[in-house]
Amino acid sequence: MTYVYLALAIAAEVAGTTLLKATEEFSKLVPTTFLVIFYLISFWLMTLALRELPLGVVYAVWSGLGIVLVACSGAIIYKEMPDLASIIGMALIISGVVVMHLFSTSIKN
Repeated sequence: MTYVYLALAIAAEVAGTTLLKATEEFSKLVPTTFLVIFYLISFWLMTLALRELPLGVVYAVWSGLGIVLVACSGAIIYKEMPDLASIIGMALIISGVVVMHLFSTSIKN
């Protein structure tokens, strides 16, 4: 269940971050309200994931995968296409998450 909490925390964070642009500098009430709700849900779900996983691992996965997914949502929703350097950087982030899960002794499977 721990990884379900973490995956949902990442999804909520991505939804909230994707809404940042729609808030128009927090001048639009509806997207701003949903942004706050999504962030609160994300942090709450992260605390549930922290029951089983170390803080550093949870935050690395949450932020790393969040970066990649926000870039994907920005490309789809806002037509903000990443360049080659950005894609390579995101591939390195994903590689880091994979290395952590394959080789870290601090992660309980």
